[in-house]
Amino acid sequence: MKLYLVRHGEAVPKTCDPEQPLSARGVADVERLAGVLARRGVRAVRVVHSGKTRARETADILARALAPGTEIAARHGLAPNDPVEAFAAEIADWSDDAVVVGHLPFMAGLVSRLVAGNERAGVVDYAPGAVACLERVDDGGWTIAWMLEPALLTDEGAT
Repeated sequence: MKLYLVRHGEAVPKTCDPEQPLSARGVADVERLAGVLARRGVRAVRVVHSGKTRARETADILARALAPGTEIAARHGLAPNDPVEAFAAEIADWSDDAVVVGHLPFMAGLVSRLVAGNERAGVVDYAPGAVACLERVDDGGWTIAWMLEPALLTDEGAT
């Protein structure tokens, strides 16, 4: 099983819009990321997000490319400062590839908890719109297969 853990794309400042939707750059970054992942064969059966506007918009873009026809679901427990333990326990029962879109510090804590057993281990640092691909290993633990952020995707590299 693969788990694609995504930090939402760049959002507009709260002072411009309290809902903080994706900025034009955030939309472009996530669309470019989604295109590259789709061309590389990434697919998912499940797409969930925190329910915040920027996470929902990011999940919508990714779902169109990686999980067409899949119902996208808002989930409690994925907010920026939520504890990661309950969601980490839920993931243990999943068997299909999934995309999870959330926020910092939650997403970095979730990766650290799954990979190192400690949400404060500091295993990864997420840029806006970055994705970490985790794979379940034979003992039920997780390993980081790869990580990609929009800044690495130039027009030349996105083909």
